[in-house]
Amino acid sequence: MAKQNLAEQFVDILARAGVKRLYGVVGDSLNPVVDAIRRNSAIDWIHVRHEETAAFAAGAEAQVTGSLAACAGSCGPGNLHLINGLYDAHRSMAPVLALASHIPSSEIGLGYFQETHPELLFQECSHYNEMISNPEQMPRLLQTAIQHAIGRGGVSVVSMPGDVASKPAPEKSVEHALVTARPTVRPGDDEIDKLCRMVDEAERVTLFCGSGTAGAHAEVMEFAERIKSPVGHALRGKEWIQYDNPYDVGMSGLLGYGAAYEATHECDLLILLGTDFPYNAFLPDDVKIVQVDVRPEHLGRRSKLDLAVWGDVRETLRCLTPRVKPKSDRKFLDRMLKKHANALEGVVKAYTRKVEKHVPIHPEYVASVLDEMADDDAVFTVDTGMNNVWAARYLTPNGKRRVIGSFSHGSMANALPQAIGAQFTDLNRQVVAMAGDGGFSMLMGDFLTLVQYDLPVKIVLFNNSSLGMVELEMLVAGLPSYGTTNKNPDFAAIARAAGAYGVRVEKPKQLQSALKDAFKHKGPALVDVVTDPNALSIPPKISADMVTGFALSASKIVLDGGVGRMLQMARSNLRNVPRP
Repeated sequence: MAKQNLAEQFVDILARAGVKRLYGVVGDSLNPVVDAIRRNSAIDWIHVRHEETAAFAAGAEAQVTGSLAACAGSCGPGNLHLINGLYDAHRSMAPVLALASHIPSSEIGLGYFQETHPELLFQECSHYNEMISNPEQMPRLLQTAIQHAIGRGGVSVVSMPGDVASKPAPEKSVEHALVTARPTVRPGDDEIDKLCRMVDEAERVTLFCGSGTAGAHAEVMEFAERIKSPVGHALRGKEWIQYDNPYDVGMSGLLGYGAAYEATHECDLLILLGTDFPYNAFLPDDVKIVQVDVRPEHLGRRSKLDLAVWGDVRETLRCLTPRVKPKSDRKFLDRMLKKHANALEGVVKAYTRKVEKHVPIHPEYVASVLDEMADDDAVFTVDTGMNNVWAARYLTPNGKRRVIGSFSHGSMANALPQAIGAQFTDLNRQVVAMAGDGGFSMLMGDFLTLVQYDLPVKIVLFNNSSLGMVELEMLVAGLPSYGTTNKNPDFAAIARAAGAYGVRVEKPKQLQSALKDAFKHKGPALVDVVTDPNALSIPPKISADMVTGFALSASKIVLDGGVGRMLQMARSNLRNVPRP
């Protein structure tokens, strides 16, 4: 039996850690690893057209499965292309291992062809970033990198020169038991007791939830019922907390709707559950605030806290709920539920009025129809920009659907590559990319990856021929829009030329049949929908100090649209409000 080389051992360790695929683009320094994958049935090499796509795809796979995913780039420019997708994965707390192959080890530091320094380049977007310089070092270093990515939630980068990867592997390397799951973190009794006292003393408590409430839906609902609390959420908390929620008051922030803003400002105790909500202008500064988070570095960095609780949401609430005194007064909760329903009632009809005559098509209408027609367990990937608005306000979570986007990093062009990673996890699950024309065209080359692997991703392209969010920022700043117009081709024709299904929709009456046909198609499909570039958005509450940076995106232009089926849910929740 031939002796293993280091690349083969590297691939074996990845397989043992549960990695199923390595996304990347081949290159000379990466060849030993790619060849090892060719001969290893446990891992597939996924050939994408751009390494940025590889990193986005790996990040999406990790978010869908909760398990380690991996990507790779060849030396210099190859691995440098990974960086944007790795930033997104890291800020999304997605466990991703990135292999940055390197120039020949004898040439490092001498200005060799394609030389870069990965150990410096990836420092800010990783928990762990080290180079393998000799074979004996590799097994322990790779295992350490894997444990960082899984244990801390984020990216680890391992760089390895191609000549080192070709060397014989150490015969008796130490094989540690690998970390494959994160533990639960329970707060100390003192913190639970303090939080219990604060809840008992408060008359009006509001819960504001983020992605840290994943897996804690039942516990949040039980706690809200016990203390009669309205429940709002951030964008990344929407998919985990909005469904089956009789206490829902909507979302706060730039894409917000409903009464979440009022609920967080009119309470006397605000409890932030698993959220690193970045827009502190939307948080109150005159109420008591408690934050519960599994990552202690998140505690208190957005607002002044009266109590910081280090623990995951599920275990914290399991400890807390039995200890707090049940509240019977529903006045605050019922008032917020009524405000929420009224807020939605006021705008929900706008996107349904005469839509059959509105050309270009309302993007709100497209999102609402898509929400109704998509599968109950669909995975949506959403481009940054105005598509975030439509996804936030129209996609209806139900506990089975997933919504993935560049919600923390805010990168363009994420929807298509994330759809690739999501689809590879389950070829029978519906994956829908809500793409903008700007984002789609930026990494459009990887539409060919869908065709190459016959991935049944459905791309719904919101084609307004502009960089709509940037244009809105300019308008609000008092600047004339400039450099935001896209001269677009017929994207459906490009899809057909590439060997996929493609259809262009220019009139509202064509939309439902186009989506139906695309969803029925067994392979990749693109629905190019020409949408109204003048459809813009406004958050539920604005003030002068919010009109800075990205906050400009939605501050002065009124949304001509609604909030989809959320009004139905709000009306349903109102039935639980006691009548005088």
